[in-house]
Amino acid sequence: MRAGQRAALGDTPCHGDVFHLQQQCETLANRLGRRAQGAATRRQRLEQRMAAAKQQGRGNRLSSSLAKARQAEQRALRLAKDIKTLVRWLDRDILALAGPSLTERSALFDFVVAELKQRESLDAVHIRPVRIALERQRESLLGFARVLDAKLAAIAQCYQVAAHQVRAICLLQRKPKTSQAYWQRRADLHRQLGWQFHTVLKAVIQAMEETPRSSALVENLNGRLRCYFFLRRQLGQGYLDLLRFFLNHHTYARSERPERVGKSPAELLTGKRHPHWLELLGFERFRRSPAIA
Repeated sequence: MRAGQRAALGDTPCHGDVFHLQQQCETLANRLGRRAQGAATRRQRLEQRMAAAKQQGRGNRLSSSLAKARQAEQRALRLAKDIKTLVRWLDRDILALAGPSLTERSALFDFVVAELKQRESLDAVHIRPVRIALERQRESLLGFARVLDAKLAAIAQCYQVAAHQVRAICLLQRKPKTSQAYWQRRADLHRQLGWQFHTVLKAVIQAMEETPRSSALVENLNGRLRCYFFLRRQLGQGYLDLLRFFLNHHTYARSERPERVGKSPAELLTGKRHPHWLELLGFERFRRSPAIA
């Protein structure tokens, strides 16, 4: 995807996709959580066997195994809890759109990576790939934060308000609007900014909405094109031009927006109707003759 993006758009910046790495981290936390549950289940079963053996006067045979099972359970629970906490910090504080400045995010990011590396020996097979992925993608993952910082700084300069107040409005978006904490903080910022509050709030929300953190759009397009690429062994420029023409002039059979149904991207862009894409290429479409009554 990145090679295609460079070929099509040149030096246009492409920030990292945080979704897949967050999913990878979540998978790690869930796997370790299931392992901890398994360790707890094994310990419980040994305790049940120990209770039955004690009734027969043979409890000493399982004491060593039970002690090891309890130690393994504690190690698994501690590791699962630590990794889950680190993943939550990464998800809610570092890679969240509404978050601290790039400098703070970078420091927190390095802390999470260091903590993962410290625990890597406990499960190198699963923790090491996540830690390496975080280290290698650090700059691209935090690229959106640099863009957002620049936008928030521009808002503060445009409306002549303090930068920390603009950041506070950004952080306000982390709280659910149904919570009391949101409206208390909102009222506090409203008192500080006065009549400028709503204008700055609107500008901050717009800046956040225009700062993407994923490659979902590119992946969606890639998924749509892939089925056409499998039709040919070689992809020449002529085939790509024809495919582009077809996609631009083929009408939508369905859409979440009713006004787009039955229209092509070219018609939506220009606002003008055009013939069928085959007729645009100079072919004559087959039409059924009207039925005779």
